[in-house]
Amino acid sequence: MSSLTSAALAITLSALAMTVIVGVRYLIVSGAFAAWTRSRHPGLYVGLDRQMRREIVWSLASAAIYGIPAGVIAWGWQHHGWTRVYADLHTYPLWYLPVSILLYLVAHDTWFYWTHRWMHRPRPFRLAHALHHASRPPTAWAAMAFHPIEALTGAVVIPLLVFVIPIHPAALGVVLTVMTVMGVTNHMGWEMFPAAMWRGHLGGWLITASHHQRHHERYGCNYGLYFRFWDRLCHTDQGIGTFKARPSRDARAVDRGGVLRDADVAAGGDAGR
Repeated sequence: MSSLTSAALAITLSALAMTVIVGVRYLIVSGAFAAWTRSRHPGLYVGLDRQMRREIVWSLASAAIYGIPAGVIAWGWQHHGWTRVYADLHTYPLWYLPVSILLYLVAHDTWFYWTHRWMHRPRPFRLAHALHHASRPPTAWAAMAFHPIEALTGAVVIPLLVFVIPIHPAALGVVLTVMTVMGVTNHMGWEMFPAAMWRGHLGGWLITASHHQRHHERYGCNYGLYFRFWDRLCHTDQGIGTFKARPSRDARAVDRGGVLRDADVAAGGDAGR
């Protein structure tokens, strides 16, 4: 076997392995939060089985789009030193670890805000982003339910950042964990954080399910992923949304509304907060 063939095989296996990792990570995290949702709010996903199956199919397709470039770059880093990922913890001062995490989150949030806002222009929306918004309401399985075009815009950002901003693998793991958990919890249909957090000063700058819910209610606002900075700066922040209760089969005739908060406190219409 020639060296070129060996390299191609190794790259392919790395891409496949990363695709499996991304897919399994999605199934575990979304599955865990979906199970938690059923435990806390048993009727919330009633009648959404077909939608959730569609969300899983599109999310697993997105896993391949995310996994392939990540696998190629992981192979290049291990065998040829591509990227600015550093394995020796003492290459940079320890204080740089949290700084690098914040840099990645801010850069990712910036990329997400502007690509997400572009996706809401009429043509890109019809072509790609409408698929994600077809989940009404979104569930914990919808986190990666993207059209391939949209998945591609999300898949390139972290692989590009590792060529620019130095980061330790452990810090990169934190970034990927935050990205995964936020993507799932922002769509699961209820607010898991205490009201003191999402209604307080910190919640005025951080995005949780309450903030992203308004995006799914009104579409043309609240485009951010982690932080509300760009939404505030660009006047696209319309505050926090509400969660309409989905009644269980037994209670459907009685329970027609309400709000699902982990703290059982209504969000109200804090537009412009």
